[in-house]
Amino acid sequence: MSPSWLRKKFYAFEQYTIDVILGRREDTGATVYGAFLQGVSFLFSGVVQLRLWLYRQRLLHDQPLGCLVVVVGNLTVGGTGKTPVVEKFARALAERGRHVAILSRGYKSKTPPFWRRAWNSLTHAEEPPPRVVSDGKRVLLDSEQAGDEPYMLARNLPGVVVLVDKNRVKAGTYAIRRFGCDTLVLDDGFQYLPLKGRLNLLLVDKTNPFGNGHLLPRGILREPVKHLRRASYVFLTKSNGQRDPELEELIRKHNPGVDVIECAHRPQHLQRVGADERRPLSFLKGKRVGAFSGIATPESFEHFLRELGANLLYTKRFLDHYRFTQEDLDLVFGQARAAGLEFLVTTEKDAVRLDEKLHFPLPLYYLRLEVEIIRGAADFQEAVSRICFPESGNHPPMDPAK
Repeated sequence: MSPSWLRKKFYAFEQYTIDVILGRREDTGATVYGAFLQGVSFLFSGVVQLRLWLYRQRLLHDQPLGCLVVVVGNLTVGGTGKTPVVEKFARALAERGRHVAILSRGYKSKTPPFWRRAWNSLTHAEEPPPRVVSDGKRVLLDSEQAGDEPYMLARNLPGVVVLVDKNRVKAGTYAIRRFGCDTLVLDDGFQYLPLKGRLNLLLVDKTNPFGNGHLLPRGILREPVKHLRRASYVFLTKSNGQRDPELEELIRKHNPGVDVIECAHRPQHLQRVGADERRPLSFLKGKRVGAFSGIATPESFEHFLRELGANLLYTKRFLDHYRFTQEDLDLVFGQARAAGLEFLVTTEKDAVRLDEKLHFPLPLYYLRLEVEIIRGAADFQEAVSRICFPESGNHPPMDPAK
């Protein structure tokens, strides 16, 4: 069996599992597999509840690092539009004079081989330092070494330190000692309890808040919905500007006094991959366009293109964080050329996984998105102020296991 064959089989199985979780399959096999996943989900729920209880009872301890810590995360896996919110928040803090470090686990980044980690453990060798994606002056790693989101953040946030390590306590300590950081932002850190946060910013995707209501692996929830109570602020992402009274009532049921900030991801421009060429959004209007992506919610990306007037004639979807092979790109561009398309568009997160030195048979652009606060701007500014000027507020630190 060749590695390529195994890779395709694993990819197909992963895609089938996602289809079962999202209710796209209704055959007998999907029903049986769904029942199995439901049983595993009950076990997962027990582990989650036990872990939080241990922290609440102080049988497991979080570790304060002597500086301000902001947690940005969600209750679900994938697709809440977290990275642009982290970027906006870190930029706002840096503009107010904070020395910010973003701490990420570097999901699907390239880690040291197993044999090296095992050898270090057996020989009690000193743990390697966190990977420095950006020292605040230069981007030092590529997306494969850093992970998609950390690399994007490093590239878009000059002046902000970006570190990758599964051990965020170690990374935070390194950021303070090596770079003199006074503010730590935990990217995707809502479930990371060893490092105590002062503020918990919880993101909820307004288009699909909690999936089917089940925990992993039967659904998309990492924690029960009632754990909304742990949030200091709730960000409703991907909003269309219309209020959702039922969702807001559910949020306030579990967290009565929480401030809700509503935001939308707005397209800004098209940037050509591998070239210093920027196009306005109007460039899409009436063009024969194709799109490909490897993100959790490709529907929203494709909707943007149609909404901006593109004649979207071809789409190709891959799994979230998928690392494209030359074979994949040959297939996509071949089908696009056969369809008579003028150019292709992908997402910024996908673009960082492409080798910009490659020659693409058709022009390739990525769609740059930024977050816009459409309701609760004053609450957003208050959240920033609570971090930058903590002595001016009467807000106690948040207990992550509350």
